[in-house]
Amino acid sequence: MAGVPPYCSQRVASCGKELVKDSRLSVFRFLSASPNARMSQSIDLGFGRSAAIWSNAHDRMSYERPNGHTFSLYLSGGAGTRRLDGGPDARGRPGVLCIMPQGHSSEWEITDFFEFVHLYVPDDQMRRMFAETFDRDARLMALPEVTFADAPALALRLRQMTEAMLAGGHLLAEEAMTQAIVDLFVDPRYGGMRACAMSGGLAPHVRRRSLDYIEAHLGETIRLQDLADIGQLSAFHFQRMFRASFGVSPNGWVAHRRVERAKAMLSGMEPIAQIASACGFSSQSHMTRAFKLGTGVTPSAYRQRQ
Repeated sequence: MAGVPPYCSQRVASCGKELVKDSRLSVFRFLSASPNARMSQSIDLGFGRSAAIWSNAHDRMSYERPNGHTFSLYLSGGAGTRRLDGGPDARGRPGVLCIMPQGHSSEWEITDFFEFVHLYVPDDQMRRMFAETFDRDARLMALPEVTFADAPALALRLRQMTEAMLAGGHLLAEEAMTQAIVDLFVDPRYGGMRACAMSGGLAPHVRRRSLDYIEAHLGETIRLQDLADIGQLSAFHFQRMFRASFGVSPNGWVAHRRVERAKAMLSGMEPIAQIASACGFSSQSHMTRAFKLGTGVTPSAYRQRQ
């Protein structure tokens, strides 16, 4: 399918290989298998995140423990859509929000045509964004199932993302997506932080010192052992504890921060090769590959879109 968001493939060569890497399908893949659902637009938002505009009618959908988190905003119609396995009397309508967290299961009946937008975010990236935004342990993140909720702030951000998609505004779509997730975390009804017993992660002072070290050395080679020495841990244990605390590996975090620094520098006039060196990439081509994976576009295209 042309325009398939990269999230469906979990960064492998094709969606068919996704079954080898993860036995759970994404909501995108469930919808793609339906003979009635139609995708009209999609966008790659970087680091496995993506969004798509769908329509559906006269269908019955079951999502069995899907991989990744899905946020759904009804754009038009929806009165003929109901969830069969919980509150079957509730019906969809334009502007309502559904949250389908990773691992949930749900069954839906669609009798009339409706249009909706989906935002897909892998679990590791959701946890990374949470940890980065709030300087909190990624294991504190909790996402509930939400069906047909009125959430004006979130709906506004997802609608802005949709409008940017339709207008070809990649940067605006990415910004709206980021703000939508921040708003979600801030809203105590949906993304509120929870108290829980945790073990195996990095101590708060080690988390902070590790991030400070990464930011100070983004333009250089960052070695796992150098990070591990901050917490006086072996490289193996540090890597495991870092992932527990931040949702992604140290390499994943560094890659994200380098892309973010490159995005900031692309607003200036420095040559891309110079930016690549300043951000710790081994070459301009290395930066181009990493930047496209992280944003969905090349550095040159990103600069032009600003």
